[in-house]
Amino acid sequence: MERTQLLELATKYGSPLYVYDTDIIASQFNRLTTAFSGVKNLKLNYAVKALSNVNILQFFKNLGAGLDTVSIQEVQLSLTTGIDPKRIIYTPNGVSLQEIEEVAKLGVQINIDNLSILELFGQKHPEIPVCVRINPHIMAGGNSKISVGHIDSKFGISIHQVPHIKRVVENTKMNINGIHMHTGSDILDIDTFLRATDILFDVAKQFDNIDFIDFGSGFKVPYKPNDISTDIEQLGIQLKERFNEFCTEYGKDITLMFEPGKFLVSEAGYFLAKVNVVKQTTSTVFAHVDSGFNHLVRPMMYDAYHHITNISNPEGRDRYYSVVGYICETDTFASNRRIAEISEEDVLCFHNAGAYCFSMASNYNSRYLPAEVMVVDGKDYLIRKRQTIQDILHNQEMVKLPKKETKQTVSA
Repeated sequence: MERTQLLELATKYGSPLYVYDTDIIASQFNRLTTAFSGVKNLKLNYAVKALSNVNILQFFKNLGAGLDTVSIQEVQLSLTTGIDPKRIIYTPNGVSLQEIEEVAKLGVQINIDNLSILELFGQKHPEIPVCVRINPHIMAGGNSKISVGHIDSKFGISIHQVPHIKRVVENTKMNINGIHMHTGSDILDIDTFLRATDILFDVAKQFDNIDFIDFGSGFKVPYKPNDISTDIEQLGIQLKERFNEFCTEYGKDITLMFEPGKFLVSEAGYFLAKVNVVKQTTSTVFAHVDSGFNHLVRPMMYDAYHHITNISNPEGRDRYYSVVGYICETDTFASNRRIAEISEEDVLCFHNAGAYCFSMASNYNSRYLPAEVMVVDGKDYLIRKRQTIQDILHNQEMVKLPKKETKQTVSA
């Protein structure tokens, strides 16, 4: 998006503000479908957790995507779009059998990632097809907190426990209709990804009624100018050839699934924050913005890099700033970053703010959640109002506390 348009949106809707460009979302979606166009049955399930505004979910539904969910609440949000429940897959971690049963009643595809729940569910509901999440024991991802396929991960059923899965299936007569994995996020090396897919093929061969294989996602996107990213086109060439060979060997055209989130929405998002104060210390120039890790926690939680530009003064002389927030703890977005000269009231743009940004925001320090705007064909739509104090108080109950008498000691 042009900086002038972003500035207009900041003026119109105030700051801080999240803005999403749907042209970029559609472009990324089309890029993935094109990369795997040689596969007969391809299904892309957007990972709702990345950005869960219902308008974004509806946009993906209209593109033809399914939805990947991790909680019953995400399933319920997805259903508000009118999507067919069969186009939703539910992949929780560590939830109760009761929640899984409640989701199963809604008609979505269930994906189970531990043996005990698999056996319990199979005993009670053998008629409901189930996908199983496999842990391939591969370390992959750009940060240890988002690497979920290694041997010590809490996610998935170990590849060494496949005989246990088969025994559960034999005892319960349940139907395993899909095999799933997700090794992590920000995977750059496609050889690592392909190694994990070979493991998944070997697992899938051991089940007779597979309808799909879900390879997760975790594709890396560029975070700064000239940054490197996953070569989706090359991955498509190599993986679709292996997948088609597997289908021939399996004797059935099954569906190839992915569950991209960050790849589809990260670059489409912009976070706009106004500079409150420029503060010079003995060694550092701080640019304090009207936000904090309550709105954008990724830099503090994952050491994530967000490119920051001064859209109010793009031609200004470059200087070095530490961009920080207004929270009562250290909330540093960028340290000693080269940015065009910043003054109070300037608007800074944080790029790659579409994935795991608003969806991880909170009301810490009782600060309001920001507004969200979606841009479709050049027209802006407010898709979430900025919070008010009434929103924060909405579910709080003011109780009448009994008065307590206190004893006061009077000194002699």
